[in-house]
Amino acid sequence: MTNDDTDEAKSALESQKFSSKIRAKREFITSHIKTYANLMIPKEAKAAKKPSLNMEVYDIHHNTDTALATLLWKNGKVENGKLDKDAKNVIKAGKGTWDFYYEVFGRNSLNKMGLLLKHYIHYGKTQEDMDNAFWDGEAMLYGDGDAKIFGSFTSDIDIIGHELTHGVTQFESNLEYINQSGALNESLSDVFGIMIKQRMMKQDVIKSNWLIGENVLLGNQYALRSLKAPGTAFVNHPELGTDPQPATMDHFKHLPVSIDGGGVHYNSGIPNFAFYVTAFNIGGFSWEKAGRIWYEAMCDRALKTDATFEQFKALTIKKAATLFGAGSKEHKATQQGWKEAKV
Repeated sequence: MTNDDTDEAKSALESQKFSSKIRAKREFITSHIKTYANLMIPKEAKAAKKPSLNMEVYDIHHNTDTALATLLWKNGKVENGKLDKDAKNVIKAGKGTWDFYYEVFGRNSLNKMGLLLKHYIHYGKTQEDMDNAFWDGEAMLYGDGDAKIFGSFTSDIDIIGHELTHGVTQFESNLEYINQSGALNESLSDVFGIMIKQRMMKQDVIKSNWLIGENVLLGNQYALRSLKAPGTAFVNHPELGTDPQPATMDHFKHLPVSIDGGGVHYNSGIPNFAFYVTAFNIGGFSWEKAGRIWYEAMCDRALKTDATFEQFKALTIKKAATLFGAGSKEHKATQQGWKEAKV
């Protein structure tokens, strides 16, 4: 093993340790979600006549302690200094995400009750810290990337929408972050992340490229994930190889929980593809009908925390029939979506 190989192995290990630390915090919060849900509701939310964005953006100055951060922007007002590109990216996508959930689904922030959205840019002391973006259960953290494989994690609307949607899932179905329920958790974030980008860019199902993280992963020919064609987001990448996501259930990756929580980032490609097919066959803007079906399923109390793909499939098909009628175009498209994904 060369020194470069050793460095890469250490880097991968540190990255896994960092991800595990953040996810452990998120999982602790979600395991006590009722308590946190009450504590995180702003006092003024109950009396507010019309919900409005409640958001702050901080510069954490490459630290990991949020107490060391500087408030840059709050609810439309610049508080300190001049906003850099990362701050502007977060403000734009953070606002777009809040608008999406409120204007499309009538949802007031992640918890329905006006949760303050805190965003911390320039997070991390080391490369391992900086090569990610996270919803940690309470706030958003954005690394700057290593400028070799990854650019700034504020670069993509869909990445920001993806991570904030983890917060919505946290307050709704609270899907366990392992195995199929974990892959559903990841898929829901991709599905709503792509819809948030499509809505902000006024793209219908045909105009959208259905790519997640096309700017975060450096190189014009690369993206992190593709909903349209899982397994093709990056091919022969010099560092990452080829996208390992399956699109159909017959290629489901059976992995131990010690590896990516049983494949939560791998197998999410299967429900992602089901949504893409559903939305494409319905046509128009994805969030208007397919998004409504997926949102109603995500928020249904019948969705168990350890839900399987099959259970989520059944729930979306039921919602499609309830919302648009049995035998409707939307109902048939939902059935076909899951059939194409071989679930």
